[in-house]
Amino acid sequence: MFSVYGTAGRMFRGSLEELRKVGPASALMRTQRVGAAGQDGQERPPSQFSDLLPDPPTPVDVVHRSAVAAYAQTTKPDGPRQPLTRVDAIMSTAVVTIADTSTVEEAWALLARHGMGQAPVVTEAGVLVGLLSRADLMRPDRLPGPESHALVWRALLAQSVVEVMWTPVPSVAPDTDIRRLARVLLDTGLPGLPVVDEGGQVIGFVSRSDILRAVVADPPLDLWT
Repeated sequence: MFSVYGTAGRMFRGSLEELRKVGPASALMRTQRVGAAGQDGQERPPSQFSDLLPDPPTPVDVVHRSAVAAYAQTTKPDGPRQPLTRVDAIMSTAVVTIADTSTVEEAWALLARHGMGQAPVVTEAGVLVGLLSRADLMRPDRLPGPESHALVWRALLAQSVVEVMWTPVPSVAPDTDIRRLARVLLDTGLPGLPVVDEGGQVIGFVSRSDILRAVVADPPLDLWT
């Protein structure tokens, strides 16, 4: 089940087929994923002269990763697990949201602090009203020119996120089939969708990366049933 939320509240609720009749959604630019920090010599291909060289000291991050991997093995269940089919099985629940009372400067700082490309915009009650992306904020037609006065830049940063956010914005229910969610992401070009409850409160976020992670994870994503 999908919904569309705007500043006036819920504007639509229905199936994927009904959502397509609402109208095409504007595509948002995707941001590149930031690679992991640190150096791990064991991740490099072995040299043909490795037998002639002394063993290098084990990097700190290798020790850390080994410890985490060992702990993960102890937490794996022994029995078989069912394939993933629903959004709530892959969504991120530790979702970062932006208050609709925030300024552009505050929202930008929040996205940068968490290393995120976009975040849902919510009311004080946590109800979805829009989606803000750093790509949208950086559009050439929105930014002042290089010759613009400093006051113009201050005015831009002082704007409310409500004036620049993407709204209305589609959302998805936690019990929705993952394949239908993927269809919406392909149709809209969005990097992900907020996950909302019956009252429109944001309870998670599901991205393309979450779906890809489910494809290669154990248990696997069920693509056929």
